Amino acid sequence: MSSKIDSQSTKPQRKRELEYEFFKTISGMVTAAFGLVAALAWNEAVKGMIDRYVKVGDGLRSKLYYAFIVTILAVLVTYYFGKVMARLSDSRKNHD
Repeated sequence: MSSKIDSQSTKPQRKRELEYEFFKTISGMVTAAFGLVAALAWNEAVKGMIDRYVKVGDGLRSKLYYAFIVTILAVLVTYYFGKVMARLSDSRKNHD
């Protein structure tokens, strides 16, 4: 059925669909790039905090602390966003 709709669409309509898909793809890529930059910034911040409180000679220990802290943060943030999304989903269902 999709091919039937595609064959019936006009050139301007197909152009708009292509522009939309292009912008949607570029938007996703730019958003992912900024997410990566933010993650790298947080990475450096957490490493700096750990380096401040752990002796310089304890390379493996500081890496383990870093891995533990990042894991705990990832779990907490994921849990929090999951709860928010569930609340928003419930709210959206109640309004429909």
